[in-house]
Amino acid sequence: MMARPFSLQTHHTPSIAGDDGIAVLRLIRSRKVGPATFHRMLAEHGSADAALAALPDMARAAGLSDYTPCPIGVAEAEMAAGRRAGARLIVWGDPAYPAQLRDIADAPAVLWVKGQLSVLERLPVAVIGARNASSLGLRMARGLALGLSQSGAAIIAGLARGIDTVAHEATLATGTVAVMAGGIDMIYPSENAALAEAICDTGLLVTEQPPGTEPVARHFPARNRIVSGLSQAVVVVEAAHRSGSLITAKAALDQGREVMAVPGHPMDARAAGCNVLIRDGALLVRNSTDVLTALLGPEEAAARAARDVAAPAPQPSPQPAPVPLTAPATPAKRLQPAAVAQRLAGIGHALRRSAPPQQGGPVALEARILARLGPSPTEENLLIRDLGLPAATLAPALLALELSGRIERLAGGRIALHPQG
Repeated sequence: MMARPFSLQTHHTPSIAGDDGIAVLRLIRSRKVGPATFHRMLAEHGSADAALAALPDMARAAGLSDYTPCPIGVAEAEMAAGRRAGARLIVWGDPAYPAQLRDIADAPAVLWVKGQLSVLERLPVAVIGARNASSLGLRMARGLALGLSQSGAAIIAGLARGIDTVAHEATLATGTVAVMAGGIDMIYPSENAALAEAICDTGLLVTEQPPGTEPVARHFPARNRIVSGLSQAVVVVEAAHRSGSLITAKAALDQGREVMAVPGHPMDARAAGCNVLIRDGALLVRNSTDVLTALLGPEEAAARAARDVAAPAPQPSPQPAPVPLTAPATPAKRLQPAAVAQRLAGIGHALRRSAPPQQGGPVALEARILARLGPSPTEENLLIRDLGLPAATLAPALLALELSGRIERLAGGRIALHPQG
């Protein structure tokens, strides 16, 4: 016998703020229970405890005779692992649960968070894009994120390589939110471990997965709907025609969020997704002012920009003291870049990670250069900075690529992929 169909209306789901976190964890971690089933069972039974009690009978009705809900010991072990990681569990219906996320149709039943919850009180805007971003794309994302954060926005992204990484790095001083695909203690990619540590000082790490969970392919689309669900708008900077960023954009549309995109060169595959979004009605944005104007109106956007220009720079905090997650909400601390760099240096990393040792000789270096370039011209100095290599190291590779017809040099010290390369 098949389980009967149902219509999910999460607005009418009863609050579970008073429920024991163990019961909520047991329900969502039980076999065959995902966010949609979780919310349906709460709507039908009124509490996680009552839903757990009804779960075996429902499973039998669906043809599962040997069904057992998640054991209490498994939930207790997850709670203990979260505490060891320094994280806090927030269940759906808890007053601390992010308001933007609470009302989406498939809102996570539980969230593990680490850092400063107060960062979510700022205007939430997601800045996402390609992992293999071009130098121009990285510069655009950095400028967008920084401008938005200086005007009172909290930047949300997925801690991925490329666009996400530079968006997080640019907004460490004011606080940024990183939504993770794996457990709260499983940083992916591993080279962003130092960045994740620094985010906790002023911003927030968020995941719905249990501690210790290694991220796998199916976790990333689920992560993406949290990125958009936490946000008021999603800004896409460089995205291929089939990419995770477009999955996030689709989730944002389904959730009633604003979708914006930065246009790119028609011949650059990394811009194809953004150009399609704009063709299909996404707002074309050129800078943070365009984003703020769309969300707040021209007068408020101008007022925020004026306040940002007039406001004195806050004093750096040499040793930011962590705020316990159990403490009352306080405004997120603002670290200056020097303080952020000091924090990262204290745990063995630099703010801008140096490039890994060159592997594979000149061919590998040429591939790295080509990955950063596109049909649109890029300043050579910007390329050198993004690759993190001395100009003397890059010069022979650039010459070889130019002689082979794969790149072309343009006026003003700019480089682009050759149209016929």
